[in-house]
Amino acid sequence: MRTSNTFGIHFILRENRGKNGLSAIYMRIVVNKSRSEVALKRQVALADWNDARGQAKPKNDELRQLNSHLEQLRGMMAGHYQELQLKKKVITAEVLKNLFSGVKDSEHTLHTIVEYHNTNMKDVLARGTMKNYYTTAGYLKEFVKKEFRRSDIYLSELDYNFISKLETYLRRRQPEDHQKRLENNGLMKHLERFRKIIRLAVKMGWLEKDPFAMFQLKFNKTERGYLTTVELNKIENKKLTIDRIAYVRDLFVLSCYTGLAYVDVMELTSDNLVQGIDDCPWIKTTREKTRVAVNVPLLPQAAKIIQRYKTHPKAIAEGTLLPHISNQKLNSYLKEVADLCGINKILTYHVARHTFATAVTLSNGVPIETVSKMLGHTTIRTTQIYAKVVERKVSDDMNVLRSKLALTESRPAKRKSITKNKLRKVG
Repeated sequence: MRTSNTFGIHFILRENRGKNGLSAIYMRIVVNKSRSEVALKRQVALADWNDARGQAKPKNDELRQLNSHLEQLRGMMAGHYQELQLKKKVITAEVLKNLFSGVKDSEHTLHTIVEYHNTNMKDVLARGTMKNYYTTAGYLKEFVKKEFRRSDIYLSELDYNFISKLETYLRRRQPEDHQKRLENNGLMKHLERFRKIIRLAVKMGWLEKDPFAMFQLKFNKTERGYLTTVELNKIENKKLTIDRIAYVRDLFVLSCYTGLAYVDVMELTSDNLVQGIDDCPWIKTTREKTRVAVNVPLLPQAAKIIQRYKTHPKAIAEGTLLPHISNQKLNSYLKEVADLCGINKILTYHVARHTFATAVTLSNGVPIETVSKMLGHTTIRTTQIYAKVVERKVSDDMNVLRSKLALTESRPAKRKSITKNKLRKVG
């Protein structure tokens, strides 16, 4: 494996850039796979140029002076290159061109913007979200090292080709430690996070053009898993004798009737139970993921579960409404719940949130705007992933309307028939 940069300076002619029958001399800088050219504001006749040597034919003093000037430039660029190596900086053809042109090196690299984003957002975004950003950063670092044989690259080097190669690399990447390969939507989420970081660089003026401008993220449409009313009732009414399984079942049912995510349920305290505008108990909290306020009326099924565990010794010790359990254990035990209840679906805690949106609310006529508010979605478009449920509700409502319209249409015909009979009797 190559561990050092390949560097070269070549002088070439551009016939179409010269004047008065002469050709313009350009200096081509090559570093690994990157190259850049800069005009030297010198001209020479094509007949006086040795293309193989990349210098003028020393026919006279003027041409010999030109060659001397070119060699001085070569030495100067080699000096810049060695200086960057000693400082252990990222070396690219563009960087060397900027040094030659006197452009100040801002040193904004891919690593710089990723670190800037993650440092400034770690107190804003949820821990789980930041964990995903750290994973994305790891993939970027891995890709740059393997593709460019460097630890970092400058933002000016990012283009559509970089993103395209990154996508291909992630699709073909063979994971370690028995991990699963990235599926399309997981891969697209990493590119989506990378795009957000790059757009930050553009906003800050660190990057002139957005390399994602012409790149389109392609997510595969997926079905959101949820339980039907019958399946939810099965789980609710199942008698479970193992405490840990019964507790996990209760937590799951709680979210089916509140729509709260795992992390938000685990952080509930007595302060989150308030009297609502309707004088009934509500849960008022803030979503850990988006920091959006969530206000949910406490349905009897959920209130009963909270009441059951609020005096649990572990809950009291932790200062929460419910005893803490890790998300990993929770999802593991939910598989046992599914088996015991005869549910042939992959049961995860997030399925409860989807069940709240579908079987509990939308299917029972709760408007999608209200559901969106209770779920803490930042945009109603996120809630519209449950469109099939909405369509089913629309279909049911329209069937009721059809029945009413059919009944309305039959009534005038009946009246018309009665009127005709009366006229016959009068006649």
